[in-house]
Amino acid sequence: MTSPTHYYIWFRVAGDLDQARSAVAALVADLNVRLGIGGRLVKGRHDPRTWMEIYENVTDAAAFERELDAAVARHGVARFAENGVRNLEAFLPT
Repeated sequence: MTSPTHYYIWFRVAGDLDQARSAVAALVADLNVRLGIGGRLVKGRHDPRTWMEIYENVTDAAAFERELDAAVARHGVARFAENGVRNLEAFLPT
């Protein structure tokens, strides 16, 4: 059995925070509907423009990454990331 993967995607928000929040909320909801993966959004304690999406216990990493890329495009999320950069980190249990 493959261990679940935990995804942490962080970026600095460029532009309107409310519009960015709406786009990311739509992205998270979309992934929940399509894959049954509930994500959450947090912001930096000392920098409210640094945001992180968290998706835990992903059992099919390849499918998740494909759907994530498609959902980012569908909801225009990259336009809210500074320079279009969203940093994805994936972790496995030790």
